[in-house]
Amino acid sequence: MLSVKKIIIGLLLIIVAAQFYRPVQNKDLSAMSDHISKVVTIPHQVNGILKKACYDCHSNNTSYPWYAQIQPVNWYLNKHIKAAKAQLNFDNFKHYSTRRQLSKLRAIENSVEEGTMPIASYTLIHKNAVLSKSEKKLVMAWAAASRDSLEQIPF
Repeated sequence: MLSVKKIIIGLLLIIVAAQFYRPVQNKDLSAMSDHISKVVTIPHQVNGILKKACYDCHSNNTSYPWYAQIQPVNWYLNKHIKAAKAQLNFDNFKHYSTRRQLSKLRAIENSVEEGTMPIASYTLIHKNAVLSKSEKKLVMAWAAASRDSLEQIPF
């Protein structure tokens, strides 16, 4: 019984100590000179959809929920955001090659159509990120039109 108490106290100390190690938050308030809107036109309605369903993970500015202040939840979120931004970062879209931009727009269209984005673990907690059929159609149409406009630009 004494060893169980020691284990519990040890775990509590580790959890408390973990609260002091916080990764840098994904917040960049600088100008968005390389944002996707500098490459393709984003209608107001589509921009709203992207903000509520995509930007927390795929931009340089995450709106953190309250539970992100608790470790190890913040570590998990930070790791996920880094991985998501490595795949697609709307704030760095202008830096991508035209070929990569086309690929990312195609991936947006496909992932929204297939329902793989936003991911289920995100929409489980962020109910406003669940896309309706009309929102999915808007995003897919925008991605396809943006891809078409980029394909017409000579390389």
